Amino acid sequence: MVEFVETHNEDMSNLEDRPDEVTCEAAPSAGVEIMVPREVPLGGPRAMHVRRTLPQRHRSLIGAWCFVDHYGPDEVATSSGMSVAPHPHTGLQTVSWLFTGEIEHRDSAGNHAMVRPGEVNLMTAGRGISHSEVSTPRTASLHGAQLWVALPDGDRHVEPGFAHHVPAPVTGPGWTARVFLGSLLGDTSPVSTYTPLLGAELLLEPGTTLALDVDPSFEHGVLVDAGVLAVAGTETKQYDLAYVPPGRDRLELAAYDAPVRLLLLGGPPFGESIVMWWNFVGRTHDEIVAFRAEWQAQLAPGGAAVGDSQEMADGRFGIVVGDHLPPIPAPALPNARLRERR
Repeated sequence: MVEFVETHNEDMSNLEDRPDEVTCEAAPSAGVEIMVPREVPLGGPRAMHVRRTLPQRHRSLIGAWCFVDHYGPDEVATSSGMSVAPHPHTGLQTVSWLFTGEIEHRDSAGNHAMVRPGEVNLMTAGRGISHSEVSTPRTASLHGAQLWVALPDGDRHVEPGFAHHVPAPVTGPGWTARVFLGSLLGDTSPVSTYTPLLGAELLLEPGTTLALDVDPSFEHGVLVDAGVLAVAGTETKQYDLAYVPPGRDRLELAAYDAPVRLLLLGGPPFGESIVMWWNFVGRTHDEIVAFRAEWQAQLAPGGAAVGDSQEMADGRFGIVVGDHLPPIPAPALPNARLRERR
């Protein structure tokens, strides 16, 4: 269960001057549940908008997946694209997946990489990291998803890390799949995670029905990027997220009369309480307060960048190597304590 404070920011993260507190409570379901996204602006008048489908008030996680933002296609000429200054994370992994465009990633662990269509970038925040994401000048249209994975208690203080993988397409009659995390359709991603996870992009041609062998201990989420899809017999419209509870060893996906592109996410129920606020995942209110204070301590008075001072380099979150944008200050905490939920 999660205590989630809804905030908005310049990336698929959270930043708002006065964030509202939203309590997320699990909603037991015996069948497929459709979750409709809410639109979140990421900045000023020319900023991108994203469709946020997780967390929601009634459901916080799908396996360890705790955050799903889906964006685009976004014409960079009119929206100014993505320009996300350095910001911190704790206790989670970020998973970046693009359909079109290109994003430059830099982080305080010294990693510098491009996010490109069909290639997964997984960043482990662990005990603490800061990173930036900026769409490249050659990007005309930006379209993809930004996902977070909560780390289990025993692993959430690991050292920061980064992994990149280009999954080979797996094909069959009327379908193509790219498995970027976990195992599906006879393919296994080499990217390691701290809980069992599934992440895959699937393309279905019109009229195609695909029956997937899945782990019955997993709950699954099907995010529809394009087209309309029947998920285990339940119609799922474009941009919606279909939740499928554990207990199935086969999951049937059926396209209608148009092509479908989707992301399939999964994992066993997380089974731990977490507190998620802004860009931090922790376990208690006091821990989140401490994370925020440490990040603010790495900024000069008024939130300006300290630059590459030794104090910032030695802090929990470090300095994003090679990035000269001013770091993003944390928003104010809510007046009430963030409550741990089980």
